[in-house]
Amino acid sequence: MAKRNLSLRQKNRIQSIQERRRERAILKNTVSEEELENLNQLGPEVRGTVITNFGAQIDIEGLDGSYKDTIYRCHIRANLEPLVTGDTVIWRHAEPNGVIVAREPRDSELLRPDPYGKLRPVAANVDRIAIVFAAKPKAYSNLIDRYLIASEAQNIQPVLIVNKIDMLESGEYPYIEQLIADYKTVGYEVLTVSTKTGAGMGTLKDYLAAHTSIFVGQSGVGKSSLINKLKPDANILVGGLSEGTDKGTHTTTASRLFHLENGGHLIDSPGIREFAVTNLSDEQIIDGFIEFRPFLGQCKFRDCRHQVELGCALLKASQEGKILDVRLMNYRNILASQDEQ
Repeated sequence: MAKRNLSLRQKNRIQSIQERRRERAILKNTVSEEELENLNQLGPEVRGTVITNFGAQIDIEGLDGSYKDTIYRCHIRANLEPLVTGDTVIWRHAEPNGVIVAREPRDSELLRPDPYGKLRPVAANVDRIAIVFAAKPKAYSNLIDRYLIASEAQNIQPVLIVNKIDMLESGEYPYIEQLIADYKTVGYEVLTVSTKTGAGMGTLKDYLAAHTSIFVGQSGVGKSSLINKLKPDANILVGGLSEGTDKGTHTTTASRLFHLENGGHLIDSPGIREFAVTNLSDEQIIDGFIEFRPFLGQCKFRDCRHQVELGCALLKASQEGKILDVRLMNYRNILASQDEQ
């Protein structure tokens, strides 16, 4: 059956219907002020961390007193803002489910548009974004750069993790070697690992220690396999690549926070094949290319688009080998996609 092309009006109508359904599902599991007062054996207000958000209900881990290090299923107080994995919340214990009554301010949040173009947070209070890619499914620098832009805009330290490096021994994936060289040239830290051979896993464990990190990247790059290696009792379902397309199959459906043995914390996120940065301004996007920064403001014209303009400092830097041509091309493509949207 041929894929049906929907008009903008039809897409908006579908989006509106889906939003109403989602809101109704969440509303069924929220607790009003009256219900809150009527709950029996309501415990004191204590802090907790959101471990997994199922939409209608949330698992939190207690941080205080007798609730510490134990996971509880909770409802959400009515009119409370959306919660994501990594949020610190105030909650009250009750049977059979507790109630989250407030959310503490976030130190950071990673945002991305949902399938309908509405911005939603993916995770909160992370200080490192681990961008995972591999030889298969094929890695695209344009997608990697979008993650890097989001990291820079949120002032979250990014690191690039190249998984399945055992595949590089065949010499069939020179573009991966080029990606590694390019991003090291730019100044980003690149870690190479293999869940198959164990290569580089010790270095990765040390890097993630004492930080709250989130794994992002396409489906099929091995994020779940990496977490299973880092935390063997996680027992995350691992999916392979789709036959004939070499694209990953989705195994993670909801973000979840794991505690690592070395004291680090790790959030697994559902794999995605696209990552838009529509919430960012043109200035934030260009500033996200860290090697461009020394040349910004040096163009002849203040409204320079860095295409073919006379006196463009970025074009000159590219010609002199001071910035990578592929990064300048990615910047233009990302900016063009922003204009379209």
